[in-house]
Amino acid sequence: MVPDGAPINQTERVTATSHAAARLLASGQISLMHGWVPIGLQVVTATVFALGVGFRSRRWRAVWLPVALAVGGAVAYAAHWYIVDRGLSDEPAPPALWVWIALTGMAATVLVLGWRSARRWRRGATLLAVPLCLLSAALALNLWVGYFPTVQAAWNQLTSGALPDQTDQATVTAMAGRGPRPPHGSVVPVAIPSDASHFKHRGELVYLPPAWFADYPPPKLPTVMMIGGQFNTPADWARAGNAVRTIDDFAAAHGGNAPVLVFVDSGGAFNNDTECVNGVRGNAADHLTKDVVPFMISKFGVSPEQSRWGIAGWSMGGTCAVDLTVMHPELFSAFVDVAGDFYPNAGNKAQTIARLFGGNAAAWAEFDPTTVITRHGTYTGISGWFAISSQGGPSRLAIDAAANPNNQTAAANSLCALGHANGIDCAVVPQPGKHDWPFADQAFAAALPWLAGQLGTPGVPRIPLPGTSPAGTPEHTAQVAPAGR
Repeated sequence: MVPDGAPINQTERVTATSHAAARLLASGQISLMHGWVPIGLQVVTATVFALGVGFRSRRWRAVWLPVALAVGGAVAYAAHWYIVDRGLSDEPAPPALWVWIALTGMAATVLVLGWRSARRWRRGATLLAVPLCLLSAALALNLWVGYFPTVQAAWNQLTSGALPDQTDQATVTAMAGRGPRPPHGSVVPVAIPSDASHFKHRGELVYLPPAWFADYPPPKLPTVMMIGGQFNTPADWARAGNAVRTIDDFAAAHGGNAPVLVFVDSGGAFNNDTECVNGVRGNAADHLTKDVVPFMISKFGVSPEQSRWGIAGWSMGGTCAVDLTVMHPELFSAFVDVAGDFYPNAGNKAQTIARLFGGNAAAWAEFDPTTVITRHGTYTGISGWFAISSQGGPSRLAIDAAANPNNQTAAANSLCALGHANGIDCAVVPQPGKHDWPFADQAFAAALPWLAGQLGTPGVPRIPLPGTSPAGTPEHTAQVAPAGR
């Protein structure tokens, strides 16, 4: 301990800094979104790349280096074309992503074309530059989507590490009704049968709040189905979206009361974009409505009442949240759509019909929210929260949603207007952020008090949607600040 006023020498400063760095490394809470890791990695990669490519001979600079540049450019163009063609995002990728993809292709070409003529140390540098450029491209992609906010999140995801609050079914059974409420909830892996849908899916997860353990049989709590983005795992909301921490904090502020969350598998595989429909990529809609809902009621004793079921989804999952609710008002009463599209979207409309429904336009219409709402007519007891990014300004509201289905601002405003005309209480809620998991995290935290109250969570007051009167009449579009941590 250094007395107050005593000088601290350089050794002590270095020691203190080293200890702080060690604690940060041990905690794993090193940001992959900003700070020294992204900058440092790119600087090291650029240095190694420059050493590997080098100037070499005049012939190398005149012939083979332009070839490598052309290959790198072609690889970046192909990646750009794929993302645009598949309609993967309406937000432009950061320029650094295309740069690093191009440099990856260039480094690989240099490695092949220049191997024989290069010195041993330059070969080693080029060999190292390829994975480093690839890692830098992955880092740029992560900066775009926010999938891994920290080193710990990335490590846990890549190694299938334990989730926050994760336990097993035997422990949950032993804890049920055995005394005071635990200080936090439990996340338990489940294997939900697919008898009704025959949809091949991965293992799913259930969050049980402290209130679930208070009695046996457990109280009939409300349930929220959590659906992730286009490329997803069932654990994405728990890892990248921090949903377990958010719901634990909410439960702690409400005497242990919170909805049960079920983290579902809408894809069956990481790269299988089903858009939660029944189609050529599997009966995802039937799995979520005919497998998951009955399982939760029978296995965990949650409420079977439609008024106590809701859906929250991000990106593709937001599209699913709206679609499944308006298609099944007998099952769900509330939804949170975080930056969802205008309709299930796998490219443009023609591509979507071909890729998801085998070219059957009538099958597409059955899952188009606009068509579904219009055909159904007036709804009763349905409400929704459309979370959109305020980035981009109000001019984006004028964009035609049907012509730009992956523009989430236009989609939210169009669907909410149609919903209001057909008895659905809803609000479009702009928040700061961009189309990434940190935005989904903040949007869910902001919407949770409304959603939990709307679903009748014990001890949680029912509050109106932002920008509406208590009766649900729209007054204005509300601006909601990010929830505090």
